[in-house]
Amino acid sequence: MTSDATSDAPSVASENEKLRELITPARVVLWDFDGPICRLFARHRAERVAADLVDWLERQGLRGLLTETERETLDPQVVLRAVGRRRPGSDLVAGLEERLTQEELRAAASALPTAYADPVIRTWTAVGARLAVTTNNSPRAARTYLESRGLTGCFAPHLYGRTEHLHHLKPHPHCLNRALNAMGAAPAAALMIGDSLSDLTAARGAGVPFLGYARSEAKEKHLRTAGAGHVVRSLEPLLRLLRGHRAGVR
Repeated sequence: MTSDATSDAPSVASENEKLRELITPARVVLWDFDGPICRLFARHRAERVAADLVDWLERQGLRGLLTETERETLDPQVVLRAVGRRRPGSDLVAGLEERLTQEELRAAASALPTAYADPVIRTWTAVGARLAVTTNNSPRAARTYLESRGLTGCFAPHLYGRTEHLHHLKPHPHCLNRALNAMGAAPAAALMIGDSLSDLTAARGAGVPFLGYARSEAKEKHLRTAGAGHVVRSLEPLLRLLRGHRAGVR
């Protein structure tokens, strides 16, 4: 064993123990959808969807509703939020939200599962945790994807996502609070798994412990800089801990 490997071993063991301490009290697990569970826009590109929403607005003669930066965004949620701020509660917002939902439903058909997510979800359910989706995507898209993976039973009916009330999107904790209330769970007995600052902020607002999932080193740094105390680059250590717990309770 090299000296590097030797020096790394205590760090890995320490991180695993911290992760165990984080997940052990969790009786309810609130999952963000796009990121921790799957890559929703892996093939149905998000930047193309954003551009299509901008084009649709321009065809309605509403180009002026967006700033230049918003018109050039690669994120369709940015377009929807911008219109929601300027025309709250309008038929325009409802129509744009439905267009985005339809694009997300198409994306769900070709989404790629996050590595280890499926077995983590099944194993956590098997050891007695209750799971919910808390997402800024359409709950219809989340259901479509989960059905395609045979995972609906691990979550249903607790799928909480975007509604016409766009001011309730994360970082507002509204969907987390909806899940906690519906499941009769105290915040301290829950855990949020998310991959963005809006997830972290929503978890803080709801008083729920947070586990960050970061696919890249840059994203991990971003979450840690914002104050996330627990971040994993893979769900595999989580799966190992859950399987160990399952074996221990047999």
